[in-house]
Amino acid sequence: MRDSENDGTVLCDDGLRRPPWAARDPLLREYYDTEWGVPVRDETGLYERIVLEGFQAGLSWATVLRKRPAFREAFAGFVPDVVAAFDEGDRQRLLSDAALIRNAAKIDAAVHNARATVALRAHGGLVDLVWSHRPERTPEPRTMSEVPTVSPESEALARDLKKAGFRFVGPTTMFALMEAVGVVDTHLMDSHRRGCSGIWPR
Repeated sequence: MRDSENDGTVLCDDGLRRPPWAARDPLLREYYDTEWGVPVRDETGLYERIVLEGFQAGLSWATVLRKRPAFREAFAGFVPDVVAAFDEGDRQRLLSDAALIRNAAKIDAAVHNARATVALRAHGGLVDLVWSHRPERTPEPRTMSEVPTVSPESEALARDLKKAGFRFVGPTTMFALMEAVGVVDTHLMDSHRRGCSGIWPR
């Protein structure tokens, strides 16, 4: 979510400052204002975010966000136990659904990651694993160029998830996840959403 036209926040028509990626598109603005960076501490919510971040690889987040209602319907609300039981018939259904991103490897990974999520419960669970990689400090970027795309913690999270059998969980993808679910706060310092997690100070 970078914008070469403006490296800092944009003063929007409502008088609030947002990063360039959240300043124009109404859908992205709503997502930024209400969801991005807010802590997610439930298994279903984290599983959904991992799946969607995986589908986003190589695409824009706006593309995924617009398709999220269709994804939620097709993947049974992202309830891990339900998706873990998907069979070949479900796979073909997903591959033929034009409302989704029809990438066979990513669809297979989504089902595989549901099974890994269920299996991980015997070892503390997905929520504890993700949040155990919260850093001691969070970035304090003033411009988009100061926002990192990877961190030692995201590299460690990617390794641990891969050991647990997860796919499409590289360090960059996992840093994006950590931003989205509040594990780190990369809101620009003068954004009206800085500190919205309640975990990190403004």
